Amino acid sequence: MGELSRDYGGAEGPPASGGAGGATRTAAGARSVVTASWHPIAMVRSPLTWCSALYLAVSLAFGLTWFVVLAAGLAVSIGTLIIWVGFPLLALLMVAWRFGARLERRLVGAAFGVAVPDPYRRPPEGRNPFVRLRTMAADPATWKDLVYLGLLLPLTLVEFAASAFAWALTGTLLFMPLIVLFGGGMEINLGWVTYWSGNPFEALPVSVAGLVVLVPAMYATRSLAIGHALWARLMLGPNASQAENLELRKRTAHLRASRARGVDAAEFERRRIERDLHDGAQQRLLAVAMDIGRARAKLDEDPEGARALIEQAHAGTKEAITELRDLARGIYPAILTDRGLDPALSGLAGRAPVPVEVDVDLPERPPAAVESIAYFIVAESLANIAKYARATRASVRVAREDRWVVVEVTDNGAGGAVARAGGGLSGLADRAATIDGMLIVDSPPGGPTIIRADLPCTW
Repeated sequence: MGELSRDYGGAEGPPASGGAGGATRTAAGARSVVTASWHPIAMVRSPLTWCSALYLAVSLAFGLTWFVVLAAGLAVSIGTLIIWVGFPLLALLMVAWRFGARLERRLVGAAFGVAVPDPYRRPPEGRNPFVRLRTMAADPATWKDLVYLGLLLPLTLVEFAASAFAWALTGTLLFMPLIVLFGGGMEINLGWVTYWSGNPFEALPVSVAGLVVLVPAMYATRSLAIGHALWARLMLGPNASQAENLELRKRTAHLRASRARGVDAAEFERRRIERDLHDGAQQRLLAVAMDIGRARAKLDEDPEGARALIEQAHAGTKEAITELRDLARGIYPAILTDRGLDPALSGLAGRAPVPVEVDVDLPERPPAAVESIAYFIVAESLANIAKYARATRASVRVAREDRWVVVEVTDNGAGGAVARAGGGLSGLADRAATIDGMLIVDSPPGGPTIIRADLPCTW
């Protein structure tokens, strides 16, 4: 997951790790011909209908091309195996049909909206072409590609004939007034009914009939597209075990990236605590020690001066205690442990310089890690709102949605967030990634800004 982090101009964040981040939970997947609406108006407005019709119209050319290439290539390669020339020809042909299968997957995805991932085995390490060709030849997906491309001609021939008839009839009826205008009168003979269109006005009822025929033409196109997409996914996509392996690989890569981001976030927090201790409480305590030492030296000769130094040391001690208390609250606030998110977030809102409305709706307390990350997301967001957003009000909402805790911080500030690695919120995104969560910032110019974190309660 690549997070969006708001560029607050000076807020620090830990270095962003490359690669994937927290787990993403999409609100709605991309539409495909399998899941798209069958309502006629929706089909007319959907690009999938026209992309499918275009693919069905031109796919016959792909089918014919690959039939010729494969028929001629296999015949020549197999026929010349006896003199060893066929082996390099067959290897080149295998590479070619694998490329054709990859291209077909992309075309199916673009035309039908159906994602067909590559099912191939991972190529071996090294650059030895013979080892790679042997792995390619031993991969069952290579031969499934061959079967698919070999059967593409009869499949696309049927699809082209059906779609061409449907759209030719629909187009002729719809544009009959133009046909009559430029080509003269025309008679429509459907066997049981005959209609003569002598001028464009007489052809208008035919156009109305074309609108009626448009609906079954779109239904036929959608049906052919679904059939082709399912066949392509069956032959060109991974089987059940391959799909499981691909998912496990993605999950492993995601967890590796999340672990790296978690380590980076922890290292950044360690450095921040060290810096705060060194620059804050440590310097104050050193000043206190120096004041006490000077007071001891003046205690006999200048009691009033010693008293002033002791009072100065006392004030410095209180300031150091306050800084240590704030530092401890930044590590993990005690109120969060004792009373939960609602009182802790209400305390943050009470200390904010702008009015903040807090709404926490959790039927039960989430795990401690989720509470901690949610708290710091709200704390950092409110701090950034106060410093940079120029907002007059803000709101915080925390709710449970299925197995997720959703945290939303909204302000009416200037907006204009930009995605920037290492920006003000990248540290919070790294925190969320450590438990497989995600952080998203939606901030159009002029506002409002919405910072949303989805944190899983189970992992």
